[in-house]
Order: sequence, then structure tokens, then C-alpha cells
Amino acid sequence: MDIGTIALLALAGFLGGLINAVVGSGTLLVYPMLLAAGLSPISANGTNTTGLCLGNFAAAWTYRSYLRGRWKQLAPAFIFAVIGSAGGVLLVLSFPERVFVLLVPWLILGAALLVAFQPLLRRRMKVLSTNNQRPVALNTSVGVCSIYAGYFGAGQGVIYMAILGAFYDSDTQAANAAKNVLAGVGNVTAALVFIIAGRVYWPDVAVVMPLAIIGGVVGAKLAQRMSSGLLRWAVVAVGVVASVVLLVTT
Repeated sequence: MDIGTIALLALAGFLGGLINAVVGSGTLLVYPMLLAAGLSPISANGTNTTGLCLGNFAAAWTYRSYLRGRWKQLAPAFIFAVIGSAGGVLLVLSFPERVFVLLVPWLILGAALLVAFQPLLRRRMKVLSTNNQRPVALNTSVGVCSIYAGYFGAGQGVIYMAILGAFYDSDTQAANAAKNVLAGVGNVTAALVFIIAGRVYWPDVAVVMPLAIIGGVVGAKLAQRMSSGLLRWAVVAVGVVASVVLLVTT
């Protein structure tokens, strides 16, 4: 790699980690840069996932005060995130990429709309919020989202936020803290499968990962200074932009 490519990858890694910590969709910066650096789509996918995964944990550590006393509640969702993410990567390795990528913009746009109407959605889901169906809905939804996250991952944070806001906590900051943990767990799982399959290019990971960790910390601190309403609309904005970008590029 030349110095210019290294610098652009480092910048994309930092901004990707920052955006993932705030709302998600950091993949939209890193993945195209990896393609431009000469990687095949699947190798770029695996390298992107591996390079960004620890940034989510850095953000979650910064958000740790929002997670105290909540680990037992989230533990089953972690299991579903692991299973779903591994399944998503296996789909990448087993089936043509094109069909699912064509669906991605619509999935992200739908998730952004869910976040936009989250307060109304929660009022409609009052019954789910007060009975034993709520954990089932949370875990099942996380598992389905994690399949998508393992397959491609752009905008997974938007989808996680929609799920967590409906079935976990209406406070956007608390939901964002849980989102970073779930994304970290799922992405590390996906990265391990990509590594085993030999679809990770380590020189690029060595550039992206350290900057993504720093970006995760900076992004989490930035997100905590935002009001819940502002953070929710930031999620919506990123989701809409992400869907438009992907529609244009696909």
C-alpha cells in the first residue's frame, strides 16, 4: 500500500468507528475504501468487519454506566447475536452476494422509519412492554438483525436501535449502549468466521482497527452529549442517507 491509501484507510477507520458508536453505518465509509484498495467484495466485507469490530467494544466501555444491572437482561440477546452473525457470514460464503445487497437499502430505510416513529411504536407495543413476550421479541429480532449484520452490516446499528427502542429501553442513550455491545459481539463472531474462511486481508486490518477503536471512544463520548431526541433523529438521518447511497451504488 502507498502512503495515500494508508492515510485514507486510517481516516475511514476513525470515522467508521465514530459513526458506529453514534448510530451505525460506519461500513459505508470503510467498505468502499477497501474495494478501492483492490480487495474483492467478499474480502472487503470480511476485512471491514474485522477492522471495525473492536470499535464497538470501545464505545460500549465508554457507555458502561448505562449497562450496569442490565447484563442479565441482555445475555440471551448476545447468544442470538452470535448465532445470527455466524449464519449471516455463512450466507455470504455460500450464496451470490448480489441478491441480498439489492435488498439492503430497503432494509436500512425501513429501520430508519422505525426509529423515526419509535415513540408511536412504543405506545402501540404497550402490551409487549408489560408481559413475557417482550424478551422473546427482543431476542428473536436481534437474531434476525444479526443475520443481516453478518452478511453485510451497513446500517446494522440503525436496525438494532429500532429493535432496542421497542423491546429493551425507550431511552435512546440506554438503547445506544446496548446497541454497541450487541454490534461488538455480532461483529467479532462474524470476523472469526471470515478469518477461518481466509477472507480477511490483515495489512488493511492493521490500519483500520486501531483508528476504529479511537473513533469508537470519541463517538461514544459525542453521542452521550446529545439529547435522546437529537440522537434518535441522527439515527434516522444516517439511515436515510445510507439507504440512498446504497440504492445509487447498487
